[in-house]
Amino acid sequence: MTAVRRHGLGLVAWLAGIVFFLPIAWMALTSFHSEHDAATNPPSFAASLTLDGYREFFGADGGASPWPALANSAVASVVSTLCVLLLALPAAYALSIRPVRKWTDVLFFFLSTKMLPAVAGLLPIYLFAKNAGMLDNIWLLVILYTAMNLPIAVWMMQSFLAEVPVAVIEAARVDGARLPTILARVVAPIALPGMAATALICFIFSWNELLFARVLTGVVAETAPVFLTGFITSQGLFLAKVCAASLVISLPVLAAGFAAQDKLVQGLSLGAVK
Repeated sequence: MTAVRRHGLGLVAWLAGIVFFLPIAWMALTSFHSEHDAATNPPSFAASLTLDGYREFFGADGGASPWPALANSAVASVVSTLCVLLLALPAAYALSIRPVRKWTDVLFFFLSTKMLPAVAGLLPIYLFAKNAGMLDNIWLLVILYTAMNLPIAVWMMQSFLAEVPVAVIEAARVDGARLPTILARVVAPIALPGMAATALICFIFSWNELLFARVLTGVVAETAPVFLTGFITSQGLFLAKVCAASLVISLPVLAAGFAAQDKLVQGLSLGAVK
C-alpha cells in the first residue's frame, strides 16, 4: 500500500468518525442550553450554558427521579448478559470444539430466530405475561433479553471458540478435567476477549431495548429508555432536557465500551467479523 493511499484511507476514516461523532457532540451541547435557546432555529452556538436540563432530569424541580429506571435497566442488562454468557459458552463449545451433527443447520436455526420482527411476538408475550402475573416485573425483561440475545451470542461465541487450540483441551482432558472445569479454566480464559465483545454487544442491546419494556412494564419495572420517552408529552418537546437525559442514559454504555475496548478489539479480530 502506497503512502498516498494509506494517508487517504486515514483521512476517510477520520472524516467518517467526525460525521458519526457530530450528532453526539450536538446533543451534548444542546443539553447545556436553556429550553428557549435549544428551540431556536437556526441554533445558536454562542448561547449561554446552564445545567437546568440536568437538574430537571434528576428531579430537582419536583419531577420523577430517574434512579429507579436506571437501576432497572442495570439489573435487566447485567443479569441477562451474565445469563447469556453462561448459556452461550457450552452451546458454542458443542458447535465448535465438539461439533454436533449438522452444526451448520443449528447455527442457521439460531440466526433464523432473529428474522421474526419483534412486534410480531409482542401480543403473545403480553398475553403470557398477563396470565402469568408477570407484567411490570423486571425479571420478565431479564428472561426476554436473555432469549433475544442468546442466538447472536451463540453465533459469535462459536467463531471465537473455533480459534481455541484443541490440543490444550485434550491435554486438560488427559489430566482428568471434566467438562465444567474445561469450560471454566481452559476455554473461558482463552476466549475471554471474544466473551468480552459478546457481553458488550448483549449489554448494549439490552440497555437500549424499548419496545418490550414500553409495553410490558409500568411503574415498578420501568427502564431508562421508557423513562426517557416520558419527556415527550402533549405539552411539547423539551429539547434541552431530552438531550440531557439522553446523554446521561448513554453514559453507562459508553463507559462499558471504553472499559472493554482492548478486549473488544481483540475479540472482534478473533473472528466475530470474519
